[in-house]
Amino acid sequence: MEAQEYIANVTSSSSAKFEAALTWILSSNKDVGIWLKGEDQSELVTTVDKVVCLESARPRMGVGCRLSRALLTAVTNVLIFFWCLAFLWGLLILLKYRWRKLEEEEQAMYEMVKKIIDVVQDHYVRRMKRVWDRAVEFLASNESRIQTESHRVAGEDMLVWRWTKPSSFSDSER
Repeated sequence: MEAQEYIANVTSSSSAKFEAALTWILSSNKDVGIWLKGEDQSELVTTVDKVVCLESARPRMGVGCRLSRALLTAVTNVLIFFWCLAFLWGLLILLKYRWRKLEEEEQAMYEMVKKIIDVVQDHYVRRMKRVWDRAVEFLASNESRIQTESHRVAGEDMLVWRWTKPSSFSDSER
């Protein structure tokens, strides 16, 4: 009633226009910035006669207050954006580092395989063949930690060495 009287005094319009405006607010799906409240604040008002008070969705604020609020919101959003961007950038750097390390490990493994093949080939081709054969014989007869097994490699039976851990050797002694 107070709002109706105030509007009537300020605009000199009838209470029928005020009720028509309330009806339009109730039936409109638009956000007009005014909430219609009833006796029970939690219930939704559906008819004009149940309206007890009007509440502004955007309370009256000064220009300085509105500007500081808008600035704070903008700065907060920008900071959140840059924090997310920094997090994603850091994640990208971490992934690149990991990929580079994996690639370096793989390259080192290939280099080591190449060196092993070169050493074995060198010893076989040079005069070391006789020494190599004696070393193989010695390992086969005297070394219990290395066993020789026959495996099929590329369609041929090959003699390969296999390291076996002695029973007295435990992981804690490493």
